[in-house]
Formats: sequence, C-alpha cells, structure tokens
Amino acid sequence: MSEFNEKSYSSKMDKSIQSFKKDISTLRTGRANTNMLDTIKVDVYGQLMPVEQLATINVPEARLISVQVWDKTNVTPIESAIQKSELGINPQIDGQTIRLRIPDLTEERRKELIKILKNMGEKGKIAIRNIRREANEELKKKLKDKIISEDLRNNFEKNIQKLTDTSIENIEKILAAKEKEIIQI
Repeated sequence: MSEFNEKSYSSKMDKSIQSFKKDISTLRTGRANTNMLDTIKVDVYGQLMPVEQLATINVPEARLISVQVWDKTNVTPIESAIQKSELGINPQIDGQTIRLRIPDLTEERRKELIKILKNMGEKGKIAIRNIRREANEELKKKLKDKIISEDLRNNFEKNIQKLTDTSIENIEKILAAKEKEIIQI
C-alpha cells in the first residue's frame, strides 16, 4: 500500500453529489422534465426496461411531456407503468404518442414533495459522511502500519473534513434551489 489517495475520496464525494442531483431531478415540480420518467420501468420483451429505451421523450411545453413510443405494442405497457408510478399523472394516448400533462401542484403535494426532498438530502449527506468515515479509517490503518506519520494523517484528516464540509454545503445549495422550485407557483 502506498500513501493516501485523497483524490479518490474527492471523486467519490463528487459522484455522490451527482447521484443526489439525478435523484432529485426525478421529483415532480410544477414543470415538465424528461428526468421524471427515469425511475419508471416497463415490463416488455420479458424484462423490465426504462421508458427511454422504448421511446423518444421530450418536453414541447413547460407543462407537457411527450413520449413517442417506437413499437406500438409497447404503448399500453408504458401507459400502465406511468399510471402505477408515484408521478400521479394520467397519460393521454394519441396513436403512438403518450402525452403527460403536468398539473399544478396543490399546497399539500408541495409540502409532501419538500418532505421527500429533505429525506433525499439527508441520504445524500449520509453518503458523504460515510465516505469521510471510510477515508479516516484508511488513514488510521496507514498510521498503524507506519506508512504515514501522525502529522501527515492529521493533515489528510483536515483535508477530508474540508471536502466533506464543501460537499455537504453543495447538497444544501442544491436542496435550497429545488425547494424554491417546488414552492414557486
């Protein structure tokens, strides 16, 4: 084992933040967003497939998602998968096109979404803290095995803590922006 690789932990934290961003992009705000369909899997061809592998998805208007299904036999399975999802949207079928009108959010639904959002934020922060813990454990082991000195370990721990703080701040900023988006009418 060589010296401590700080960059690998920085990279892991960045990946956690990207994953968090992707997760919250699936939350339905008042605006249409193609990412809203990312979590929906459709049972076709004997397996579960994401909608984007079965259709072209686009947003022609601020409150409309258009799903152009490639194979017309998949229209009904896609429609039922959307209906069963947590989106709470009723699909309208027009030939091989499924239209999803995004209704205005009720006050109750906004509060529900903010709770879900905060929960996702907490999970994102926990992931960052777990990466910090993993880094600190590696540092302890390297110190015990006399690969690094006490001073070096302390420096690395300070750097890892700075990375952790910055990453958690980033999650907080992303959360605040998404919450503002949900609250806006």
